[in-house]
Amino acid sequence: MNKSFSPLARASSPDTHFPLPIKAVMIDLDGTLLDTAPDLATAANMMLKELGKAELPLETIQSYIGKGIEKLVKRSLTGDLDGEPDADLLQRAMPLYEQSYEKTLYVDTRAYPGVREGLNALRAGGFRLACVTNKAEAFTLPLLRAAELLDYFDIVVSGDSLPKKKPDPMPLLHACERFEIGPREMLLVGDSLNDAQAARAAGCHVFCVPYGYNEGRDVYELDCDAIVPSLYEATKLIQKSS
Repeated sequence: MNKSFSPLARASSPDTHFPLPIKAVMIDLDGTLLDTAPDLATAANMMLKELGKAELPLETIQSYIGKGIEKLVKRSLTGDLDGEPDADLLQRAMPLYEQSYEKTLYVDTRAYPGVREGLNALRAGGFRLACVTNKAEAFTLPLLRAAELLDYFDIVVSGDSLPKKKPDPMPLLHACERFEIGPREMLLVGDSLNDAQAARAAGCHVFCVPYGYNEGRDVYELDCDAIVPSLYEATKLIQKSS
């Protein structure tokens, strides 16, 4: 796909026709709604320092974001996306990270451009909204509240709300059930392979933004219905179905 887009880059699937008729929208949190990497990285480095380990650059920690806090801690300890640290070390590290992140939760975190405009447009268009994230609820709700985004959402599905999280389709199907709609009536807007895989497995539409984290991978390689420069631009590719 051509990486230059203005204002919208659409996926090449012949089965995708715009505007998509849907009833509800699910939106990922980290890397889609909010740029949380600076505060996640600060917390990770506070943890590493407490453990006597070398701190890591923001760019490195940003590439570790996407599969929840435990995975982020494991990757920070091992320097490997699939690394498994010593069990005792992980047991010491997890509470240190959680205590640190409580302190840094909303220091440098900010909403991405177009997020508030997009949420307002979606609300005005009559769409039901869900935030679906792999972040633990203990951090998700305070973070959304601090960013003044919580009241936009009818439901919030966190990484520990259900037995499974993205890329498993369970959180998406749960949101569909709560809204009493079918998967094809739902759109997920995310930034990563987790989001694309979860949406495809659930049978939902999926748009991706190019500015998120995606564990260091190229978002243009993802199987999605569209790549949109912002949440607000995503609203131009959908319409409320009856």
